[in-house]
Amino acid sequence: MKSVLEIAPVLLKDEGRVEALFFLYFVGLLVSALIEREMRNAMEREGLADIPLYPEERANHRPTAEQILKLFSLVERHTLTDNGYEVQLFEPELADLQKQVLGLLGVPETAYRRCP
Repeated sequence: MKSVLEIAPVLLKDEGRVEALFFLYFVGLLVSALIEREMRNAMEREGLADIPLYPEERANHRPTAEQILKLFSLVERHTLTDNGYEVQLFEPELADLQKQVLGLLGVPETAYRRCP
């Protein structure tokens, strides 16, 4: 159970719920591993030896899913409403590094924009 995913203690009396919790934990680990693999394969394909994910933009040769997700942890979208009606939408501004990581992962920047 060694990983970057954190699980709080949970009391589950039903076997099905215990199995479901472990299944969700497994899915989380699988997604984490897939993100890391895709990022590292894309870096190799693009000829990048490293990417500046560490603090102070220090080079990182083998980025982890935790570091990649942390890069996007402060990205927010805000909606200004008046009496339940949307007045204005404030789209997130992505930094160049965030755009580069999205490109390497094959995620379009439009994923951070509202769908029409």
